[in-house]
Amino acid sequence: MAKINLLLGIHNHQPVGNFEGVFKEAYEKCYLPFIKALEDHPKIRLTLHYTGPLWEWVEWNAPDFLERIKALVNKNQIELLTGGFYEPILPIIPEADAIGQIRMHTRFIKERFGYNSAGLWLAERVWDPSLPKTLSASDIKYTILDESHFTYAGLKHKDIYGYYLTERENSAIAIFPIDKTLRYFIPFKLPEETIEYLKRTAEEKGEIGITYADDGEKFGVWPGTYKWVFEEKWLERFFAALDENSDWINLMTFSEFLNKYPPTGRVYLPTASYEEMMEWALPAEAIEEYEKTIEELKTAGKLEEYKPFIRGGFWDNFLAKYLEANNMHKKMLYVSRKVNSAFKANDVKEDAAKKELYRGQCNCAYWHGLFGGLYLNYLRHAVYKHLILSENAADEKKHKGKESYLEAELIDYNSDGSKEILIGNPHLNAYLSPDYGGSIIEIDFKPKAFNLSNIMSRRREGYHYKLKTAKNDKGSSTEPVSIHHIIKSKEEGLDELLHYDWYNRYSFLDHFIDSSTTLESFARSNYKEIGDFVNQPYVIEEFSFFKGRTEGYAVLKREGAIYSEKGAVPITIRKRFSFNGNSGMIDVSYSLINTGAIPIEIMFGIEFNLTLLAGNDESRYYILQDRENEKRQMAVSGDFYDIDKISLIDRWAEIKVDISYARKSGLWVHPIETISQSEEGFERTYQGTTFLPIWKLNLKPREEWDVNIRLNIK
Repeated sequence: MAKINLLLGIHNHQPVGNFEGVFKEAYEKCYLPFIKALEDHPKIRLTLHYTGPLWEWVEWNAPDFLERIKALVNKNQIELLTGGFYEPILPIIPEADAIGQIRMHTRFIKERFGYNSAGLWLAERVWDPSLPKTLSASDIKYTILDESHFTYAGLKHKDIYGYYLTERENSAIAIFPIDKTLRYFIPFKLPEETIEYLKRTAEEKGEIGITYADDGEKFGVWPGTYKWVFEEKWLERFFAALDENSDWINLMTFSEFLNKYPPTGRVYLPTASYEEMMEWALPAEAIEEYEKTIEELKTAGKLEEYKPFIRGGFWDNFLAKYLEANNMHKKMLYVSRKVNSAFKANDVKEDAAKKELYRGQCNCAYWHGLFGGLYLNYLRHAVYKHLILSENAADEKKHKGKESYLEAELIDYNSDGSKEILIGNPHLNAYLSPDYGGSIIEIDFKPKAFNLSNIMSRRREGYHYKLKTAKNDKGSSTEPVSIHHIIKSKEEGLDELLHYDWYNRYSFLDHFIDSSTTLESFARSNYKEIGDFVNQPYVIEEFSFFKGRTEGYAVLKREGAIYSEKGAVPITIRKRFSFNGNSGMIDVSYSLINTGAIPIEIMFGIEFNLTLLAGNDESRYYILQDRENEKRQMAVSGDFYDIDKISLIDRWAEIKVDISYARKSGLWVHPIETISQSEEGFERTYQGTTFLPIWKLNLKPREEWDVNIRLNIK
């Protein structure tokens, strides 16, 4: 009988910031029983990868697990892959950080297991042609990529075996292609079907190497898989089948295959990831069109023929698709520059600062596909938390531990073609965007490493049309289905909650709204905006921040208009943002002038969008007028009158935010909730809360109206 070499790779990961209970459940239902199964089948040989967040959790909570891994390494039953320690998308972080993360992971494996890792797990298999240089500089000999990468380079399924060599400027590495059929068979098909597929492949191709590599969470964490894989003994039967057929299925590690067999050939791969990721990176409308095209090709029997020429986007598109991802990514780059310039070589505080930076590069919160990812506020919060902690260390180094300082810079921070004003002191970061409504796009409370502006806007997703067919199914099926094919909803009526924002959810946004607008229509973003200020550019009229001083201000101005049946009436808004060096306080003085020739009656509101992360938590709430006995959880809407003070209180994080202003107003409050998909189905996620103080104004020609606002975080 023809023989075949089977290379098995299992990648295990939990993101930075995931809940303790998720780590524990995944360990008990997936990672531990998988290792037990390996111990029971000593002939099974494969390659394992655990990411840094998992390693750290295991060291603190299950140190004996490390000893079991070490025993398997010593028996040459497994090899271990390195990677970016905190699972970053390597091509989108600075190269020095990428090399630093890889070396950190390699060093961890060497110190704990006495093993020199030669192979690397590439996070989300996001490939860029420049990577061979980075990987070679990190002493990496091989990595593993999907069949789709090779398909886009023009190769066929029959070419997906062994390994290929690629290089950049003579820096060469080996790439093992993952057989897509195996990726979808394991563990969702019966073991016998996988054995039969391997038999057919061996008969067709002879003694080759065939690769399976995918997420370890398929074996117990994905919906329905624990029952299938362990209770119904799929993994036991699969390992037993491999044992029984060991006369012709030779299990090898990737390093062994690399040392024994020559390359299949040379290849140069385009920027790519696995097929599903490429689809998710497309804009929403393009996803629907892409799926229709795929279905049409399937129906016509042409899909395989045209597949090399049909592809989605690539990972970087997430930074265009989601401004929140881009802002977070640019924050990461900004902090990386600060940290790498603040510390000299061999500084004892550098390692701690860089570890926090690396944690803030964990990929999961930067994109969205099948899993919640970017839509999960606690994952974004973890990224911001670690980036702010890293930034704090750099600032402390730069300012020599001063308790009071104030700095400002004018740069194109988020690469949108316009300059932002970045304000910083020991208590606060405030990032102003003159070009976007003269708003504040980020407010960080540095003592608690908390980004209070960490909010997702509500936007259309390419899968929202499927909500009509989704079922409210909280249970799991008797046989597992790949989560790529699950359509279900965690609650009824989510399709009725689909509301889309036409502007970004920043703070100090200036609204002129039609008198017919209600709280409900405003909350649905389905109302008439009669001004041209919300997302339009303001000019920097004054910018007064001097080195060595602890007070400064910026004045932003827009000469816009409001539009009604009487035509356009010019309005000028001027707002002066003032800061000091020793508090978390922002003072803003507003001035509105009717520069037209006719009187106007208008409703004017200033929008704040802030988050305490939880919408229905008794320890996180808001109060009005200091009435502590009237607590309202953050997801509670309200239409209030005669208000001049709003307080957000987080007993859990020990943060209080006061917004006070000199003129009493009406106040609209409503939560921002998104509808997104995760492995559990469609779900509603609290993102933040909108507060809109609103005034009814009657301004004569040349008349001025003003209000002073103070936002204070403590």
